Amino acid sequence: MKPIVGNRMRQPKLIGKFILLFLLLFAALLISLNSGLIRVAPMEVMRTLAGYGSGESSIVMFDIRLPRIVIAMLVGAGFAVSGAIMQGISQNGLADPGILGINAGAGLGVVLYIAYFYGKIQLAPIYMLPLMAFIGAAAAALFVFTLAYKDGKIIPMRLLLVGIATGAGISAAMLFLTYRMNAYNYDFVKIWLSGSIWGTNWSYVVAVLLWMIVLLPYAIYKAHRINLLYMGEEIAAGVGLSVQKERAILMAIAVGLAGSCVAVAGSIGFVGLIAPHLAKLTIGRNYKVLLPSAAIIGSILVLISDTIGRIIAQPVDIPVGIVTAAVGAPYFLYLLTKK
Repeated sequence: MKPIVGNRMRQPKLIGKFILLFLLLFAALLISLNSGLIRVAPMEVMRTLAGYGSGESSIVMFDIRLPRIVIAMLVGAGFAVSGAIMQGISQNGLADPGILGINAGAGLGVVLYIAYFYGKIQLAPIYMLPLMAFIGAAAAALFVFTLAYKDGKIIPMRLLLVGIATGAGISAAMLFLTYRMNAYNYDFVKIWLSGSIWGTNWSYVVAVLLWMIVLLPYAIYKAHRINLLYMGEEIAAGVGLSVQKERAILMAIAVGLAGSCVAVAGSIGFVGLIAPHLAKLTIGRNYKVLLPSAAIIGSILVLISDTIGRIIAQPVDIPVGIVTAAVGAPYFLYLLTKK
């Protein structure tokens, strides 16, 4: 296995690559702000962001596009870091919260909440969605990783097969539940399950941001542990790391990130698979820099995919999950043939 901890890049070169990633993210942001049924000229976008735009452009920017764009970036970062953590702790480059059934578990938690408890619990429904998604994702992750264990180790191919089977089973359960819903909830869940960024107001931004503020920095803080686990359980245990405890903590972080993202954007697949691989090619395998770079790349991927979905078939919005699947599925098959 290639070394990780000793794989260091020259500081100026590393900073230059991060600057390039931020510039790409900024460019994707500007393109997204100017894309849609109502076109807003680039200079008008700048004036509106500075507080000098017209009433119409202010409504379009601040009430419709910016919340959706911010959610797309947060969701992209969350899925990417979640996938990177799963790949690290399982030593499986094919690990992804969507492929392993984690997204499906989160979706089941949300569907159960909408079907039986929506409007009955005296708490803000928006802020209950990430919590219910986390519970569902945690249950799915516990089931998948328990079955993937053999002789005290996680078997990569076993993990992949169990995850795919679990995701299929949970999807069938969700389909059954949707048929028991009223028409309004059914239409909502149908759109949401396809991976559509439907939460286009600032309340949904706050709902997912609260999880990201806590979990993303904590994941980067734990990056050294991921490096050790990726190098092998024997090496990690040999340097005094509590393997089972650290794996459980890191898995909880990954599940929390994926669950909160699914709650506001549905099951957007393959971002957690593609972004970490691109980060490895760009930055290297050291998780201290891989995690933040994967977060930026994930934000770019989801933001670009959402923009394509909004403009490719106007006036119809193509869910971002369909766009990412169109790119991610062939890439997954390519990686599968290599392994």
